Amino acid sequence: VWREDGSPLAAITRAQAAALQGAFGPDVHVEYAMRYGRPEIGERLVSLKTYGCRRILIAPLYPQYCAATTATANDAAFAALAKMRWQPAIRTLPPYHDDPAYIAALKASAEASLAALEFEPDAILASFHGMPQRTLELGDPYHCHCQKTARLLSEALGRELTITFQSRFGRAKWLEPATDTTLAALPAKGVRKIAILAPGFSADCLETLEELTIRGRETFMESGGTDFAYLPCLNDSAVGMEMLRSILSRELEGWVPAA
Repeated sequence: VWREDGSPLAAITRAQAAALQGAFGPDVHVEYAMRYGRPEIGERLVSLKTYGCRRILIAPLYPQYCAATTATANDAAFAALAKMRWQPAIRTLPPYHDDPAYIAALKASAEASLAALEFEPDAILASFHGMPQRTLELGDPYHCHCQKTARLLSEALGRELTITFQSRFGRAKWLEPATDTTLAALPAKGVRKIAILAPGFSADCLETLEELTIRGRETFMESGGTDFAYLPCLNDSAVGMEMLRSILSRELEGWVPAA
């Protein structure tokens, strides 16, 4: 799954930033940073400050809010800001799990991928990154955000989606149902042709390209499945980039002239 230009996540994120360059006018500079990896969030903030940016919108590309993802990205940014004597003005992108532009982009992408398949799926799985059950009990909205995204997308597509959660590890109880156990159980229930998508990921990465596309396929086929398809994330597709331009433009209102 590794690409010539690096990890899929880094390469796609870089392409997304490049596609947004110039989208908000000549005076808006777009940079990207990685929560885990390089370039680091703190490094980029210092770079933007040096570049002369006095107003910065931090946009964690996690559609569904979670303290372990969205919040930690913002925390890393604020930690860097805390070291600055002269801080720029800051805004942060709120979760967009139910934004009409996001749901419309998911719908368009899913329909295009489904139309290209050589088989008709018996079921479609929407696999979200898992989190410990304890996060829900502590009041984290992530589980609810995932449920709402799936419900709105299901309504938009006009067909049922099966919601699952992937990437479990450790001994703690995680959000259920689990993607791997669901894939293993479906053929015995007569579901032998499936398509799976990952609406919680803005870009394809190891969790989608390896865990779902490779290991997920193996689990399903070894359990009696006949056809399996992974539907790509929005990545830097035209519909995905138009969605990002839309929601980011809204958060920049008052800072840049209206288009």
